[in-house]
Amino acid sequence: MLSLNRRQALALAGLAPFAFARADDKPKPKSVAAVVTIYTPKSHADVILTKVLQGWKHDGGAGPALKLAALYVDQFPKNDIARELCKKHDVPIFDTIEKAVTVGGNSIPVDGVLSIGEHGDYPTNKLGQKQYPRKRFFGAITDAFDKFKKVVPVFNDKHLGPPWDEAKWMYDRAVKLKVPFMAGSSLPVTYRTHEMDVPMGGEIEAAVGIGYSGLDIYGFHALECYQTIVERRKKAETGVKSVQCLEGNAVWKAVDDGLVNKDVLNAVWEVIPKADKTKALRDEDKPVLFLFEYADGFRGAQFMLPNARLTGVGVKLKGGKVQATGFEERPEPHHPHFAFLLKGIETMVHTGKPTYPVERTLLTSGILDRALTSKVDGGKKLDTPELAIAYTPVDYPHAPKPELK
Repeated sequence: MLSLNRRQALALAGLAPFAFARADDKPKPKSVAAVVTIYTPKSHADVILTKVLQGWKHDGGAGPALKLAALYVDQFPKNDIARELCKKHDVPIFDTIEKAVTVGGNSIPVDGVLSIGEHGDYPTNKLGQKQYPRKRFFGAITDAFDKFKKVVPVFNDKHLGPPWDEAKWMYDRAVKLKVPFMAGSSLPVTYRTHEMDVPMGGEIEAAVGIGYSGLDIYGFHALECYQTIVERRKKAETGVKSVQCLEGNAVWKAVDDGLVNKDVLNAVWEVIPKADKTKALRDEDKPVLFLFEYADGFRGAQFMLPNARLTGVGVKLKGGKVQATGFEERPEPHHPHFAFLLKGIETMVHTGKPTYPVERTLLTSGILDRALTSKVDGGKKLDTPELAIAYTPVDYPHAPKPELK
């Protein structure tokens, strides 16, 4: 069982999606509009919005204190479920983003907007970034705010951009219009394979991350998990001053040259599952390493390894032992890590304030864009004065283990 203090922390953070015992435990629902690329089974629209429509477990049971008031869908593939679900729940689908945000009227009647620009048929640029219309979505949402002279909180799924200039434009637009803004991955708030004791303000000597799958699509998740841990270090966060992407033998040379803490790397490798358990760490066919140096001198190391099957992060605290954990991606019930992400969104919509800082995601979006740029440039080390992004981290808890009932 969780301790009382831990339960209190989860309750204060709104991070207990399966814990409501009585109907009166829930506040009155707030209304939200949603803008999505596609709404198909297991898409991000499904694992977020269907929890609003049909409960945390998609079974008609308890769900967030949110009500979907309107929807805009950019593409309707053959396996679309938006039309069916919206008809069932009496939610109008509009043909423009402005109409969705205004629910077809001449004002902003909703309490928040969810922008889910993930999945769908979109081109890929030379950096390998899928050109999701996140900037276009956010631009149209905020144009409606500007036109009707009212702003409400906005959540942007996954990274900003993904190109850096688009990410920065989105952030600057939110600041200019004073939009309460959140973004990011579901993995920082998911279940973890091992608990780690990394106090806020702790002295972290080294940290290493391991990710898997596509460099853009999953490199972002890996960097969000990594940043969630290292932003807890003493006097953080003030941003990143250089980024480099290494491939192949250059990855292991960097390790041997002391640019990566071997003990921490090995600890992370031990806690994550592999596709081929017979392969050693250095048997990886196409290893990739993002190296980045923070403004305070801390050295970041994020590996992307084809044989890995989970995102993991390890740390070495000053005077302490090495710790490592994996960030779980449970498929049932209906990808519950998105329930914990949705609790953070729900909290923002109800309070009018971001649950944790969007600057974390601005920074990870920038690191990833610059790492992919370095890769295309043959592994050139890039100075990144534009990533001098300072923010104060929030001690926001992740999904409990064991899960609250």
